[in-house]
Amino acid sequence: MKDTLLHDLYLGFIRIHILYHAGKERVYGAALMEELAHHGYQVGPGTLYPMLHALEEKGLLVSENEVVKGKRRRYYLITAAGAEALENARAHTLELIREINEEDA
Repeated sequence: MKDTLLHDLYLGFIRIHILYHAGKERVYGAALMEELAHHGYQVGPGTLYPMLHALEEKGLLVSENEVVKGKRRRYYLITAAGAEALENARAHTLELIREINEEDA
């Protein structure tokens, strides 16, 4: 139960990471898995790729295919709607951080 609860909570953080990095530069799945691992998130392709596809379906990301070393790679970029969602997430995250870091009076 504990692992499932943490997993569900972390999925939101992972989506924010994806939007952030897709706003900085084109990103692709394998590189995102490495980047997320640097932050302590062990995300496999069975979690990440459906998440990327869902973010694209919601209009927060757009993708383009490119052949790299003979293999097709799908790159993702943030959209205007994705950038707006990221800004909203940033504001809510800062508010949450302030609240949970308050010392009890």
